[in-house]
Amino acid sequence: MTLLIIADDLSGAADCAIAFAGAGLSTVVTLDASHDTGDASVVAIDTDTRRLSVAQAAEHTLTAYRTLLKPGQRLYKKIDSTLRGNWASEVAALQSHAGLAIVAPAFPATGRTTLQGRVLVNGQPLETTDTWKLEHADRSANIDTLLEGAGLRTAKLTLDTLRGDADALAGHIVEMAGSDIQALIVDAQTAEDLRTLAIVTANLSAPLFWVGSGGLARELAALPDVLSASGTSPVFAREKHAPTLVLVGSLSDVSQRQCAMLKERASIGELVVPPSVLRQGMSHADWAGWEMRIGEYLRRGEDLLLRIGRDEAFDPAEGARLSTLLAALVRPHFAHVGGLVATGGETARAMLEAVGIGSLQLLCEIEAGVAFGRPIATRHGHRPGVVTKAGAFGTDHALYAAWLHMNNAVEPAEYAAGSVKNSALQGKHHE
Repeated sequence: MTLLIIADDLSGAADCAIAFAGAGLSTVVTLDASHDTGDASVVAIDTDTRRLSVAQAAEHTLTAYRTLLKPGQRLYKKIDSTLRGNWASEVAALQSHAGLAIVAPAFPATGRTTLQGRVLVNGQPLETTDTWKLEHADRSANIDTLLEGAGLRTAKLTLDTLRGDADALAGHIVEMAGSDIQALIVDAQTAEDLRTLAIVTANLSAPLFWVGSGGLARELAALPDVLSASGTSPVFAREKHAPTLVLVGSLSDVSQRQCAMLKERASIGELVVPPSVLRQGMSHADWAGWEMRIGEYLRRGEDLLLRIGRDEAFDPAEGARLSTLLAALVRPHFAHVGGLVATGGETARAMLEAVGIGSLQLLCEIEAGVAFGRPIATRHGHRPGVVTKAGAFGTDHALYAAWLHMNNAVEPAEYAAGSVKNSALQGKHHE
């Protein structure tokens, strides 16, 4: 299978595409449609449209599709499992060109499921979560409503139909593709539900494309005709004394817990940059001091956790700007970085753009949604290992696991036992 993945942020593009790298397919994530992706079987592009207007997001998405889609290539529109961004208008822009949209945002391994066309997060309605209230308090979280608001005619695929006879399911989807329905919203509560959907839709010749999170992508990557290698995890050869920089722009509770575990278990320093410094930028009296402190850590070869602080003036809409200025503080010293771990898609993109890294060859997945890769080319020839992770995503162990990978380190036995137990409990809770 050759596949084009269109995502609206960098960490989303990577966590969706990484499953195909694990299946042995050459997989590239790019920040711009103009960058050379070589002969990669799977290309994921970050259109960076989450903060754009509805019309701009649709236009950028369609441009990426027209520029990158190759003959015979399938299309996967990656969306956030909690429906953030302009995804409905982006799907609408693609639909008239790509056929029936198979909409399945569920990611059961992370607690995101769909039932009766609505997203549940760990069993609770999406609209009751802090993430939704923080960014979309005035909007409906109903998938049907969002798609219809973008001008699409929709229908629902229930669990009973999905779990019924496979031939009947295939026939139903073909019928939908030949009707006036433009988006089919799929209920899914388990990985097996998504696996069934992947198997049936991958074998259909009807015009359709997938719309989903990393959950459905993993099941497509696991299909027998996709698998081409064992998907082993390459060892990261960090330059001697070259430090790991863990860059955290996300202010989510998940990220805070991940930072706490990293600090508790790793030999890593920490700097928390006040938002007031970033808002004012180079004109702030303390800007040079913060830049110097960051440089001192990295030049000494010391690993560093660098975070954006939070204050009463915090506004989710300023995330991209704060991330860009955080990257500006790091840029003069980036040549000293041996490995970069970036949490939050905006943060990762800002850092890579600041240092001239346009695309990554994905190599392996450290844990679900935590992708590791290497720059294909850079402005100055510096190619450190790069890990990306969505901000409100992953286990508490995720950043520590990324740090271990970058340092070729083995988790101490007393920690490993607890991590296995916690992962098992989380998996049970998410099922």
